[in-house]
Parts: sequence; C-alpha cells; structure tokens
Amino acid sequence: MLGLRKTRWDFGKVFLSLFLLFIILFKPLYAQQLDVIQTNEVIILFEEPLRFAAKEVIDMYTGVKVELEETLQWRLNFRPTVLLVKNRKTFQRMAGSNLVVAFAIPQKRLVVIDYSKMNTHPFTLRIILKHELCHLLLHHYIKGANLPKWLDEGVAQWVSDGIAEIIMDKKQSVLSWATLSGNYISINELTANFPEDKKSLFLAYEESKSLVEYISGNFGRNGILNILKALKDGYEVDEAILKALSISFDELERRWHSHLRKRTTWLTYLASNLYGILFFLAALLTIYGYIRLLIKKRGKEDDCSFL
Repeated sequence: MLGLRKTRWDFGKVFLSLFLLFIILFKPLYAQQLDVIQTNEVIILFEEPLRFAAKEVIDMYTGVKVELEETLQWRLNFRPTVLLVKNRKTFQRMAGSNLVVAFAIPQKRLVVIDYSKMNTHPFTLRIILKHELCHLLLHHYIKGANLPKWLDEGVAQWVSDGIAEIIMDKKQSVLSWATLSGNYISINELTANFPEDKKSLFLAYEESKSLVEYISGNFGRNGILNILKALKDGYEVDEAILKALSISFDELERRWHSHLRKRTTWLTYLASNLYGILFFLAALLTIYGYIRLLIKKRGKEDDCSFL
C-alpha cells in the first residue's frame, strides 16, 4: 500500500516538476495563460483568469505570515512560491490524488492550490494558504525525517481552524467510530506516511488533529511549541515528547485514547452522524415502498389474469 502511495505521489511530483520546467523555459510562449506577481515576501504563479485571486493572496499574505509566526514563535524568513491552478483535473495530476485541494513541497518552498475548490465550505483561500505555509515553516526549521507526519498534519490543522487539505465529509467522523470500536490507527504507523485508502486516510487526518488538540488542551500551547523546539534541536519524536511533556509517547497515546472514550458514547456518535443515519433510513423506506408497489402491481395483474 505504501508502495502504491509513493508511486502515485512520485508521478504527481514528476508532473509538477515538468510543468514548472515548462514555465521557466517556455514562459514567452505561455504568456497568455500564465503570469507572475511577486513581492519581497512571496511569489505567485497563476493563469490569467486568476489574476484577482493572485492579488488576493498578495493582500492576505502578510497577515497570514504574522499569525503563523505569532502562533509557532518561528520567523517565516524565506520567500515561498504559491501556484494557483484553475483546472481541477490539472491539479489532480499534479497532486496524484483526487482527495486534496492543496499541497506543499517543502524542499522547493512551494505551495500548490486548486483554486476551483476555494471559497466552498469548509475551504477558503486564506485558511488553505495558512495551512500549507505552516507545512513549509515546520519543515524549514525541523530538518530531515525528524518531523513525524501526524505532527506535521496535526499542527497545520491546529493553526488553520481545524481544516485539512483533503476533502472530508464533515457530517461524519470516522474517529468517533474508531473510538467506539477500538480500531484506531497506531500513531507510530503515521510517522512516515498516511494510508492510501480513503477511510483510513480520513482517520489519519482526524487522529492527527485530535492528538495535537489534546496536547494543546492539556499541556497548553507551550506543550506543542516545546515538542517542535525539541525536534528542531535534533531530538527524535519519542525523546521530544518526553522532554516537552514529561511523559512517554506511549503514555501520551494511552491518555489520549482514554480522553476520546470518555467523550465519545453511542449517543454522541448517533447525534454526530444523524444526517447519514436519516439518509440511510430514507433510502430503506424508499426501497420498502418500491417493493410494496411492485407486490401490489403484481397482485392486480394476477387478479386480471384470473378473470
């Protein structure tokens, strides 16, 4: 499964690299479709119909940057590039997935955003920009593989109002069901990669968000910042958590699971999934009504045949 994920994302990165190479080498031929706006802080690449969106990013960038710096206490002292894509299919080829609306490539200090999905619930350009810039900022200070995937995604959601870069059904919570059934994904399994299948991927994002929010709620914002600082200083995640929170990684996960079980009951699960349950019941009633209609119609046909 991980091999498949790597292949798909590698294909997306190759496509994106070729696309950017095309921009650099053949920009004069592509001038009608692509343009650039840049300041001392950020570079925006965009197709001409998105000029207004590019200017919107320029206008909001400083405010988003300041908010990130204040939250994480790290300076965003580099100039990122933001690529706005107007065509959903083009973006999907770049991302290698149909489940995301944006992604970041920290090595290139690049953020790629599917503008066709912006300003639709729950996504807004500002929130998604903040989320992806958070990824760049974290990887700028925490080098190599020292930043676990769950913490990277959890912190990015924590600073961006809980919004992930994937398209999730906000009417249902896969974490609630995992809590009731005990079928969590071990946090250790979310260190390098997230699962490929949709349900497990959604659960990985929810778990990451929930665990970071648990740390923040029980150890304060400094709990998060101290873990990140320890990772920046070269500690591995187990050591960083022990140093920052004075408990082991395993104990942290155990306490978090206990917290989830206390707040998640069958009643809360049914309430949070009411829309899906009602939809399912309506579908059953529709099928039942259709079957009754067929039986009734068949009965009339049999009566007519007898006569």
